[in-house]
Amino acid sequence: MATRKKTTRKKATAKKTGAKKSTAKKKTTRKYGKKAGKKVKKVMEEFKSGKLKSGRSGKKVTSRKQAIAIGLSEARSEGDKVPPQTKSS
Repeated sequence: MATRKKTTRKKATAKKTGAKKSTAKKKTTRKYGKKAGKKVKKVMEEFKSGKLKSGRSGKKVTSRKQAIAIGLSEARSEGDKVPPQTKSS
């Protein structure tokens, strides 16, 4: 029986074929509008100065995350471009 000799092939690299990697960035759409960002910034300034109050109770907001949520909620109610709230379980 005759045995076949195994041949090894080298893969073509980018340098040999002349292919170049693209450096252009993908264009992505903004999740949040500019007005929404301004609204959150305004609410954060209130929070930092200690003047931000929450909902019906009127308690002072102490959480940074809660302050951001309030800003996004206000932006949503004004009709700014903000993704819908995620449902929490």
